[in-house]
Amino acid sequence: MAYALAPTRAARPRFLAALVAVVALTTTLLPLPAFARSAPESFADLAERIMPSVVNISASTTVEARGRTLPQLPPGTPFEDLFEEFFNRRGQGPQSPQGESPRQRRSNSLGSGFVIDASGIVITNSHVIGDANDISVIFSDGTRLKAEIVGKDTKIDLAVLRVKPDKPLKAVSFGDSEKMRPGDWVVAIGNPFGLGGSVTAGIVSARGRNIESGPYDNYIQTDASINKGNSGGPLFNMDGEVIGINTAILSPTGGSVGIGFAVPSATAVPIIQQLREFGETRRGWLGVRIQNVDDATAEALNLGSARGALVAGVDDKGPAKPAGIEVGDVIVKFDGQEVKQSRDLPRIVANTPVGKAVDVTVMRKGKEVIKAVTLGRLEDNDRQQQASLNQPPTDVPSATRRALGLELSGITDETRRRFNIKDTVKGVVVTRVDPNSSAADKRIQPGEVIVEVGQEAVTTPADVTRRVDALKKEGKKSALLLVANAQGEVRFVAVSIE
Repeated sequence: MAYALAPTRAARPRFLAALVAVVALTTTLLPLPAFARSAPESFADLAERIMPSVVNISASTTVEARGRTLPQLPPGTPFEDLFEEFFNRRGQGPQSPQGESPRQRRSNSLGSGFVIDASGIVITNSHVIGDANDISVIFSDGTRLKAEIVGKDTKIDLAVLRVKPDKPLKAVSFGDSEKMRPGDWVVAIGNPFGLGGSVTAGIVSARGRNIESGPYDNYIQTDASINKGNSGGPLFNMDGEVIGINTAILSPTGGSVGIGFAVPSATAVPIIQQLREFGETRRGWLGVRIQNVDDATAEALNLGSARGALVAGVDDKGPAKPAGIEVGDVIVKFDGQEVKQSRDLPRIVANTPVGKAVDVTVMRKGKEVIKAVTLGRLEDNDRQQQASLNQPPTDVPSATRRALGLELSGITDETRRRFNIKDTVKGVVVTRVDPNSSAADKRIQPGEVIVEVGQEAVTTPADVTRRVDALKKEGKKSALLLVANAQGEVRFVAVSIE
């Protein structure tokens, strides 16, 4: 006998009421899984709200065009501009044959920016304004105001400008870039190719990108269209907060191919605060020269896994030296923050206040050691001196020996002259490298000097072979060498001994 599943007409109201009650109860007891925010139907409301805070930047630089006179050409000839561009590129601009004053030439650039303070504080990229002596900020309503530079930082590529408006400006606030995840929606507004007020949307493609543009690279990558002229413009989250400052693109054509980079707000905000307060940056300084730790180096140092920043030099005048940090230490934690790879350390140190006392955790010969350091100040215009390493005196050189695919010799007056090795460099000189050896793969060159093997100083070729044999007996797969070039600059190299 078949049963009808649908209720009778009379019972339908009660059935529907019961169904609603069951659905409500199920929703209460079994919450639906959380999904990522769906794409909005339109970005128009968001764009309308934040557009007045985004500005165009016009920067002009006046330079003197000096050089020899252009060839005499008929007025209006189509080749006149071509010759002028050619000579200006060569630094040989036109000059009056009568010895008149050089002609001035203006160089213009366009970029983007945004207001962060209603009183007239504007943020853009340092490269947008360069060395300009005439900067204008152009608002979405067409208002144009002269701007002065409060401060700029070329390492992060940021600049803070000030304008004097007649009435309060509409400002935007910074959001937390650390909360952004790959896949989150973002909106970019700027002045690409001079087309002010252009809005593009996309997602966060990646975080923590290193594009080798400077010591503090930590970019947000986005596929929102960013082109020439977008530099200095804001990258917004869906709440209308600035989580990045558009800075660079990766493109073989010069146009957007969906790979753009923005300085995250977490990096930018402390720098902007310093520029507003001091007109310059005041970064922390540790006074070490570092290099990355690969798997072979990690094995040689008993680290367990590749991590941290390997100290390859200690500045005699830096804070690290009196604190007891040594060449060969691996910094794995700084002021409570983990150092996963070497490029993390400069950014962490730079963001730490000058004069702050911090604990630095290092791995030294397989053991964890904590050193207390009071940070100094990194002077941007002061090239820090390379580390001067304390080396033991050189013994009388022994005969040439071979080890690790290297032909080695003690340092003599002859080898110093032959390879132009400075008198302050001590150790064992490399005279030949087997092209099929691990040492050749690690780019050790003739004329370089082995200072340490396995974190022990060597002064003769016999010291090297003896130390390598000891490492083999300890079961090591590689020997960690401290190698100096002819000028005394050192680096660590892990060479296979299997």
